[in-house]
Amino acid sequence: MKAIVVSKAGGPEVLTYTDVPKPTIKSGWSLVKVMGFGINRSEIFTREGKSPSVQFPRILGIEAVGMIAESSDPEQLPVGQKVISIMGEMGRAFDGSYAEYVLLPNEQIYPVESTLSWANLAAIPETFYTAFGIFKSLQITKSDHVLVRAATSGVGIAVMKLIKGYAASISVTGTTRSANKSDQLLAAGFDDVLVTPAPNTLPSESGQFDKIADLIGPAATRDSLRHLNEYGILSATGELGGVWTIDALDPIIDIPNNRYLTGFYSGDVSSSKIQEMLAFIEKYHIDVTPARVFNLTQIQAAHQYLQSQHSFGKVVVTLNQ
Repeated sequence: MKAIVVSKAGGPEVLTYTDVPKPTIKSGWSLVKVMGFGINRSEIFTREGKSPSVQFPRILGIEAVGMIAESSDPEQLPVGQKVISIMGEMGRAFDGSYAEYVLLPNEQIYPVESTLSWANLAAIPETFYTAFGIFKSLQITKSDHVLVRAATSGVGIAVMKLIKGYAASISVTGTTRSANKSDQLLAAGFDDVLVTPAPNTLPSESGQFDKIADLIGPAATRDSLRHLNEYGILSATGELGGVWTIDALDPIIDIPNNRYLTGFYSGDVSSSKIQEMLAFIEKYHIDVTPARVFNLTQIQAAHQYLQSQHSFGKVVVTLNQ
């Protein structure tokens, strides 16, 4: 089968399109024919050698949509069943979805019923699952004024779409480091845009918000807390700032009175949670169309685009079509 193999850490050029043996099913594992997957920044970090636990050579890819090709549990996972898979050490401890087929633990394969195109379905698993978790963690109400930090990211756009789908009247502001992306954010559905030349610090005139979805992560958490209204909620979920922990956090000093800090871990996955997300997307007619679609042979270009200053929204790869 065709796959993308990374033999050593490096830039997009280390993503090698090549032939590898098709995996063989084993007890507790089934083979999925990959129809698409999203590109994630965590995969870029891994490709660059910033995931110490990952050993090369490795086929990357932490999410996939596709169909059961061979099953070790045909009752629960019949051949031909449409499925989604997310996280669970896929693309890290074992080979991932950057391939025509991926061998996965049965408990990590989630049957779905959907009429979406493969490209649109591929935009959902990690991005919209994370965004939906953020949406729920923020306890959104229809009177909220919401800020999305790192709004041009795939998850940032998805959070806005979920909020606006739930209630178009909710005011949603997005941040970007590039003034050139302001019009794109407004066209995507944001009500207002804050340009943040210093990405981890909001301009002093930014104002206060009832809810903040912070995809920058620990690098900006303290700053985000300072811009919460009383009884506001900050969901610090992403790590796009490249910092993984908050050093010497003092809850009494760093979290202003009557403000709430939470987060969402997308590794907490279950069939019921995925179905809840898909039902929400269907009920509120959420547009899940990806910003860019590549094929497997264009994987280097897909990574280059996601890392470029032009990157905007969700990037997916489709194959076997």
